[in-house]
Amino acid sequence: MKTLIKNGKIITNSDSFEADILIENEQIVVIGKNLTPDIDTKIVDASGKYIFPGMVDEHTHIESPFGGTVTAPWQTESVAAAIGGTTTVVDFALQTKGESLMEGINRWKSRAEEQSAIDYGFHIAVTDLRKDTIDEIPKIVAEGVPTLKVFMAYKSDLMVDDQTLYQSLEAAKNVGALVLVHAENGAVIDLLQRKCLENGETAPYYHAVSRPIEVETEATARAIAIAEIVGAPLFIVHVSGEEPAQKIREAKAKGLPIYAETCPHYLFLTVDELKKPYFEGAKYVCSPPLREAKHQEALWNALQDGTLQAIGSDHCAFNFSGQKDLGREDFTKIPNGGNGIEHRFTLLYTQAVTTGKMSLNKLVDLLSTTPAKVNGLFPKKGTIAIGSDADLVLFDPNGKKTISYQTSHQGLDYDMYEGFELEGAISDVFLRGTQIVKGEKYVGKLGEGKFQKRTPYGLCYETINHVNKESQEV
Repeated sequence: MKTLIKNGKIITNSDSFEADILIENEQIVVIGKNLTPDIDTKIVDASGKYIFPGMVDEHTHIESPFGGTVTAPWQTESVAAAIGGTTTVVDFALQTKGESLMEGINRWKSRAEEQSAIDYGFHIAVTDLRKDTIDEIPKIVAEGVPTLKVFMAYKSDLMVDDQTLYQSLEAAKNVGALVLVHAENGAVIDLLQRKCLENGETAPYYHAVSRPIEVETEATARAIAIAEIVGAPLFIVHVSGEEPAQKIREAKAKGLPIYAETCPHYLFLTVDELKKPYFEGAKYVCSPPLREAKHQEALWNALQDGTLQAIGSDHCAFNFSGQKDLGREDFTKIPNGGNGIEHRFTLLYTQAVTTGKMSLNKLVDLLSTTPAKVNGLFPKKGTIAIGSDADLVLFDPNGKKTISYQTSHQGLDYDMYEGFELEGAISDVFLRGTQIVKGEKYVGKLGEGKFQKRTPYGLCYETINHVNKESQEV
């Protein structure tokens, strides 16, 4: 059956206009005014609503082991994503010591298959770089996984040394893959954590004390320097404050292919949350940690001037009871991470668009278009165009909602944004033309989400750079 969405206002990263959208065979086939439906066409009235492309969240950790426990599963988190307007996630898979990259990818894929409500792809975190691992990188790119993750933090667990970072960048560059980096100096953090514990400083707040902004700034600068030596593009995840953002700004001013994101919790929450009594601060333990309020303005400026190109959720959701409270006597044992997959879009609409910090088009660019481009999904995802997947979000700007863990769909016993007032409401979501959300309720079937084979964005960058260089020489 065809579907015709009528009378809505289409919002892309570059345009805003009123038009109808005809969907057939999972794709957008016609965009125009006053389209007349065939007899077998389903009509959806979008009067008074915005129509956005489905959001692309390039940074999630779903059903992922960490700190002796596991984050919330695909069954709940993918549904929460759908209700929040996200139709595609790129989740982080992990290579464990001694295994191949593909084994890590396949393990993550097996969790998502038949369980995901939305489309998905994977980054693969390199934790054990051997010659056979390097040789495998072209193979995983051919399988549709053109992004790697390297941790500069979590000593004695996920952290890799600078030589491994260099080799990962070099191997990825050769096949157009993009390396994403968690930039914190893990060795210094490990030392500061031990000092805190020796002094009896065990409360959640000392998570932030042991990870000052300087350890992120230093690692950011170091990662950029190594990428520059290699001549490879680099994507820096979850930038939390002014100084690391400035290092990225300086690199971009030199013409380096550096990309970066921040996350909603750094824009809307502060380190004061970690000081809450009765161990409530554990709910807000994430890495890098929340910062002082002054950093929020710096992050908004970095989003506005293009220093940061995306806002990923970094959804890494643990329950308070039975998970976060593993660290009651030792903050280093609190699982790092928080929620955000359901509220990312409406939080940004409320706090940024309605306040004049950014336009609707900029919102689409940060949450959908640029993530789709950098992760090799565009133009299939990330825009509303003929031939693109019919991943569409209908949004009522007159809706209102208050965030509460009791009414959210993330399957958690708390919410980092409890009590936040939201402007606007997502009413309908379509995944490749199939309606999966109606009236803020999930109406799809688990397993409708499909693995997305992605193209290597790094090759696109190299091609563009080569063409520009040739034109300058002429």
